[in-house]
Amino acid sequence: MLKGFKEFISRGNVVELAVGVIIGAAFKNIVDALVDGIINPLIAAVIGKPDFSDAFILTLNGTDMKFGLLITAVINFILMAFAIYFCIVVPMNALNARRKKAEELAEEEASDEVKLLTEIRDALAQGTPRH
Repeated sequence: MLKGFKEFISRGNVVELAVGVIIGAAFKNIVDALVDGIINPLIAAVIGKPDFSDAFILTLNGTDMKFGLLITAVINFILMAFAIYFCIVVPMNALNARRKKAEELAEEEASDEVKLLTEIRDALAQGTPRH
């Protein structure tokens, strides 16, 4: 039973997921600061309010239904997704493309001898015989 638990915990997926959750929680603070400190004040400067919390209120039988809260949540979600995409995803994709291009150029520049030696090294590391 303990052996199975140890195998479960030591799997790469579990560790990667834990790291992802921790980094995501820390990154949330950055995105919140961007949205609350920069984007919402810009919206307030244009519209007059930073959100729609007090707008679109419908009262039925003495109970307030605040549709503005939902609208604000949807807009904040879109703003956060926008911020994440353009501040993180686009630069990371550009960096990965640049790395891949550099690797491809390095492979093209390698001589036939280097390629052959690399194949031999990889085959020896895998423990498979070369034919």
